[in-house]
Amino acid sequence: MSTQTEIGSPAKGHLRRHFWQRLGFQEAVEGYTFALPAILGLLIFTIGPIVVSLYFSFTEYNIVKPPEFKGLANYQRLFSDGLAHRSLAITAYYAFLAIPLSILIGFLIALLMNQKVRGVYLYRTIWYLPALVPAVATGTLWRYALNRDFGLVNIPFRVLGLDAPGWLIDPRLTVPALVLIHLWGLGNAVLIYLAGLQGIPQHLYEAAEIDGANWWQKFWHVTVPMSSSIIFFNLIMGIIGALQVFTEVYVIFTPTGGEGSVGPQNAALVYLIYLYRNAFQYFRMGYAAALAWVLFLIIGILTALMFRLQRRWVYYEGERAR
Repeated sequence: MSTQTEIGSPAKGHLRRHFWQRLGFQEAVEGYTFALPAILGLLIFTIGPIVVSLYFSFTEYNIVKPPEFKGLANYQRLFSDGLAHRSLAITAYYAFLAIPLSILIGFLIALLMNQKVRGVYLYRTIWYLPALVPAVATGTLWRYALNRDFGLVNIPFRVLGLDAPGWLIDPRLTVPALVLIHLWGLGNAVLIYLAGLQGIPQHLYEAAEIDGANWWQKFWHVTVPMSSSIIFFNLIMGIIGALQVFTEVYVIFTPTGGEGSVGPQNAALVYLIYLYRNAFQYFRMGYAAALAWVLFLIIGILTALMFRLQRRWVYYEGERAR
């Protein structure tokens, strides 16, 4: 009896392992089968177009004729294209204004929305509502709000007897007007800041009070360091969003500029508008693909630089980021 048990036990163990191996294989097959639509979607609709656009950036392609390989001609042309340089400069100017202001103002609004006052939930809702408005509707709304003659933004100037600024007709005010529109829709950033502020442990403030810290010291030595990772996240998203500004500019200025100037003296010719025109108005698909890849490299380099610099000032869970 014992001999049969000793002889049979290895076989039973082998059958048991074989059963679990087959079960694991079956689960893996089922898992990949359910994930297959998402994988195919990623390959066909995301990675595929990326690879094709990289190939097109080395070709001359106008949709009508097959692409003709030209090597680095599109990239060489970009270095001598004055409009491309101007669009990059305008986009950089917009980002230089929009990113710091959005971080500072968004963080300050989140601090206010984090106070325990009556009706704070209503205030939070009001601040977040503009983020729910579609970009096309936002552009249309601000196109009328910034009108020099009857725009709502210029009412205080008319009440005070001052000349109303020509937000949409003065080239010096075009980019500041776009920044104003951007600041109006800070609801998402404020919501992220608010979530981060509510996650700061209260015992840190209590310890600071015991040590005799005033409100500024608690803010600078507790609130800011504990929110630095959230600030960093919004900084990265702000860089990506500012360098890809498009919809509001297209809605506000393209109907007035047509195929010529974008805004007064091309003051609103941001990079993506120039890319769009090359692709869908002039049908220079190869050159537009090269423009897109240059923007991708710029965003990638800036993002990598920010991740490297974060080691000096970003904290995670109270510890310095490594």
